[in-house]
Amino acid sequence: MKLHTAEFSIQTNGKGTYEITEKIAQVVNDSGITSGQVTLLLRHTSASLILMENADPSARRDLERWFDRLVPENDPDFVHTLEGPDDMPSHIRMALTRSSEVIPVHRGRMTLGTWQGIFAFEHRRQPHHRSIAVTVIGE
Repeated sequence: MKLHTAEFSIQTNGKGTYEITEKIAQVVNDSGITSGQVTLLLRHTSASLILMENADPSARRDLERWFDRLVPENDPDFVHTLEGPDDMPSHIRMALTRSSEVIPVHRGRMTLGTWQGIFAFEHRRQPHHRSIAVTVIGE
């Protein structure tokens, strides 16, 4: 068994989805592992990871708008608002999605579906640097 780790960061421009599929694919390629799995962890509590359609950006816009309606800002029941009205909603949105993903690797490539991409899902309005830890394990 071989193990390869890497970490990279991305800059977001505020709320939205940011495709990171190619960055993860490069880490898998650099690992030299042809059969195994890749594990990703987005190391933040106000952003998340999603597997989502990567062919038509309108699917991601619909998801983003749906989350805005599901967990609106300025909810009077929120107590945790130290960093502004998008603070608690960003934490709830992260909890409803995922902070990590595990994807099989076969023949040196991730086995994503035809229309699947890996995205960082930024839940805050302000730009942020987001850190992603990657581990590839296998043979």
